[in-house]
Amino acid sequence: MHSTASFLLLAAAAGLALLAGCAAPRPGTGSAWRDREAPAPAVTGRWAIVIHGGAGSLDPAMPADQRAEYERALAASRDAGVQVLKAGGTSLDACEAAVRVLEDHPLFNAGRGAVLTREGVAELDAAVMEGRTLRCGAVAGVKTVKNPVLLARRVMTETKHVLFAREHADALAAQWSLERVEPGYFVTPHRRAALEAKMKELGLAPPPPSPGLPRSDAAPSRFGDTAGTVGCVALDIHGDLAAATSTGGLNAKMGGRVGDSPIIGAGTYANNASVGVSCTGTGEQFIRHVAAHELASLVRYAGASLHDAASTVLNQRLDPDDGGLIAVDRTGAIVAMTTTGCMPRAWMDSTGRSGLSIWDAPPAPTPATK
Repeated sequence: MHSTASFLLLAAAAGLALLAGCAAPRPGTGSAWRDREAPAPAVTGRWAIVIHGGAGSLDPAMPADQRAEYERALAASRDAGVQVLKAGGTSLDACEAAVRVLEDHPLFNAGRGAVLTREGVAELDAAVMEGRTLRCGAVAGVKTVKNPVLLARRVMTETKHVLFAREHADALAAQWSLERVEPGYFVTPHRRAALEAKMKELGLAPPPPSPGLPRSDAAPSRFGDTAGTVGCVALDIHGDLAAATSTGGLNAKMGGRVGDSPIIGAGTYANNASVGVSCTGTGEQFIRHVAAHELASLVRYAGASLHDAASTVLNQRLDPDDGGLIAVDRTGAIVAMTTTGCMPRAWMDSTGRSGLSIWDAPPAPTPATK
């Protein structure tokens, strides 16, 4: 009897321990992952940043003043991120600062100056991701948020979710007191002209002009074709990677269409174990091939260099002229590559290496640092 009682007591204790183990939250399940961060890496002092203004078809024969306007915008975006990194700020703060500059500039297909849907309005997408925790946030189809990249970040920090769309995302912006604007704020004469031309090409009647279309902007013909999606990837002195992307999508797109930019792993991705990536181009193709994550996997699992991985994705996974991408790996190596022949971009790192270009000749890959 004594042995039987002891056995029962031991069994009961084991059962209670098992139940306690089952009840205990497991790392990475439910909302527990939000509080579970990797140990902070040592401060390295090394940082790197690269930004893009979209793979497109800007005319190399454009007048010098027009080219200078693009270059000023690219430099301002890059330098906004550099200022954050030099001060010891986070890579995500740097990406946010850089992308905001381009969202506010009417030359680019993000924020003000974004392309228009067949209804004549801008539907904006954006995403952010940080490489240390894999936290991310995204929005799609917003119409009244001045800086969609800010809303994407709030989705990441204020909710347990990743992606919100359309009026529900706009409502969150109001809840969080982010700056909102009338839909007409995003419409520029050039984008309206581009929409009308595309609608004619499609054999469709253009929508009525937006009320209060700003007339103080440059005439539609001044800049020729404009650039596209914008993005930034950065490595900070703490060894953390981050990426951010923002876009208006496709000219004359059907209402509700969403491309790759807010899709984590397709158009935006960051992981300290490999790389940070921001893509631009034919969104459906980048989604089909999960392009950003494919690049990260080639680096992490196949041991490919950053340059070779980017080349493989663009030239072997995707079709010719599908687009381009920018990326930074955990050593601070930078790549900016496109198959369209044109992708406005700018870059800088803590070694003093910097540059800016619109056509061809992306920066050579930075030598890996041990």
